[in-house]
Amino acid sequence: MEGHHHSHHHRHPPQQQQQQPYQQVPISVNVDTDRFPQWSIQETKEFLMIRAELDRSFMETKRNKLLWEVISTRMRERGYNRSAEQCKCKWKNLYTRYKGCETMEGEAMRQQFPFYNEMQAIFSARMQGVIWSESEGGATGSKKKAMLSSDEEEDTEETELDKGSVRKKKKSKTGAGIGGSTRGSSNNIKEILEDFMRQQMQMEMQWREAFEARENERRLKEMEWRQTMEALENERIMMDRRWREREEQRRMREEARAEKRDALITALLNKLRREDHM
Repeated sequence: MEGHHHSHHHRHPPQQQQQQPYQQVPISVNVDTDRFPQWSIQETKEFLMIRAELDRSFMETKRNKLLWEVISTRMRERGYNRSAEQCKCKWKNLYTRYKGCETMEGEAMRQQFPFYNEMQAIFSARMQGVIWSESEGGATGSKKKAMLSSDEEEDTEETELDKGSVRKKKKSKTGAGIGGSTRGSSNNIKEILEDFMRQQMQMEMQWREAFEARENERRLKEMEWRQTMEALENERIMMDRRWREREEQRRMREEARAEKRDALITALLNKLRREDHM
């Protein structure tokens, strides 16, 4: 019994040692994800505003590394030092949490994920863009699917491009070798830049058109207001003039009556004096 007790006692610590690495797995993952400074609520909201502005560009291209660089630059302009990779990881995390909140109730959802409304706004705008494209006849079924599922595919696409996966090898075989794929990548970057600048110009043009429309509407309303005020002023002047004319006529009648009264009194006095002398 003693031997058995000792053997059992000596075998127990190795079992704990074998379980230790298993218990440390989530800790190492947390350390890996917490290498970078914590994102504040305001920083996350600024990030989502920038990401929303570029969402259409993300929808129209798969190789979006350059777009993450643009987001990183804009974050630095707003005082947040975040690399393109950090921004991309943050978006993946937010997207995963957003998808996980779709089955939750409203109050629980807000407590679990405070940025649900911002994410919902991005995807609502994306869906409206798809519907608009379909109404214009510009989006096929495959394009619509690609636009709606791009967030799930963009990471695998970029990872395969970075690691030189089988998909990239298949694409390079159809081209003209390594040199051809390099030229294709540079051409794609150039196309992304041109498309991005085109979209920026289009957005600016739309903004200018909306501003001019609002300005024209403001001018029309101001003109209508001025015309109304002028009409009221003219009416007031006419009423004042008519009142003055009536007052002048009344004064003249009063003066005429007074003159007649004075003349009558004078005639009576003169008559009385003549009678006294007689």
